[in-house]
Amino acid sequence: MTHVTRMPHVVCVPDSFKGSATAAEAAAALARGAREVFPQAQITELPFADGGEGTLEALLAVWGQEAEELEVLDAIGRPATALVGRSADGRTAVLEAAQGNGLPQVSDVPLQPRRTDTYGVGLIAQHLLDTAPGGTQVEEILLCIGGSASTDGGTGLLRALGVEFLDDAGAPVAPGGQGLAEIAAVDVSGLHPRAAEVRWRIAVDVDNPLTGERGAAAVFGPQKGADEDDVAALDAGLSHLAGVLAAHTGAAAEDYREAAGFGAAGGIPVGLVSLLGAEVVPGSQMVGEAVGLAESLAEADIVLTGEGSLDSQSLGGKVVEAVRRNAPAGAAVVVIAGTVKLTAAECRDAGLTGAFSIAPGAAELDQLLERAPELITQTAAQACGLLAHGR
Repeated sequence: MTHVTRMPHVVCVPDSFKGSATAAEAAAALARGAREVFPQAQITELPFADGGEGTLEALLAVWGQEAEELEVLDAIGRPATALVGRSADGRTAVLEAAQGNGLPQVSDVPLQPRRTDTYGVGLIAQHLLDTAPGGTQVEEILLCIGGSASTDGGTGLLRALGVEFLDDAGAPVAPGGQGLAEIAAVDVSGLHPRAAEVRWRIAVDVDNPLTGERGAAAVFGPQKGADEDDVAALDAGLSHLAGVLAAHTGAAAEDYREAAGFGAAGGIPVGLVSLLGAEVVPGSQMVGEAVGLAESLAEADIVLTGEGSLDSQSLGGKVVEAVRRNAPAGAAVVVIAGTVKLTAAECRDAGLTGAFSIAPGAAELDQLLERAPELITQTAAQACGLLAHGR
């Protein structure tokens, strides 16, 4: 393990520990542990996320801002309360789609995979486009799309922003996945005037295409309540939607059906990319740019990161991988996690200095959850002690 011989610059940049500590709480706990060993060190706390659940909270913690609360609709059209956030200068907004189409919001009733849609997400976006606190309008929307209950190709979101999806008779099709196969034309004449002016960046952490065996309906539909018939109908609907959108934009339909990541969150990317020029980016990259990850790590001697479970997925575009990739070559990169499922060799091969579980021994999950901040601090202090003394 790297031997630190001078007072180091320590950067604490964890993901949340799901169910036990937010990213901000975890960063503070890591910092407390580092401070026990290096009381005079420069210690930076940088809560992080991978573009999924917890990204809104993490970004607001870094920006020093409070969330806005507004009334929207859930994935089946019932009144719901949503949170959204803006950067300190008001020019960047972060929108978690699950605030308007989240699966937990509709889990109190039988799941309706063909009916659920993203209209509530569009209402949040509409609010961001219509309001300008302090006189500053949003110029960029960071859209985090995990945890969705819908498979509508983003059509509900676009309807809330003024786009109409019409059948052969010129009438609006039914909302949700159930109406996709009936779409004959797309009318953008009523599109919100600012919707195509702002920069949309969609955080995606899967590479699934829109349709087919690895598509939105086949892979993610069952967890949203879709049976075999539903999956077939939704997949056919998304395929048809891709064809209609391609005809409208002049693109090739297969480009929309097969593009990596377009199957995320029920196909939200296909509608926004085709009609609003949205960009699809890895979630950790999007968040890293938003919080200045590379700049924050540039002078680091020790980097403490962490998450609930360190496993092979952690090395595939998640928080730990983003931190390792942006850390200086000479920095010690240490992972503090609820559980560590990688071997020492796997950690070394991944460029990690070490990885430590916060579990003090045999313990029940509930005990670990209750004591997570305390255990994170203790484990961070132990890791920093090894770095300090070269043991």
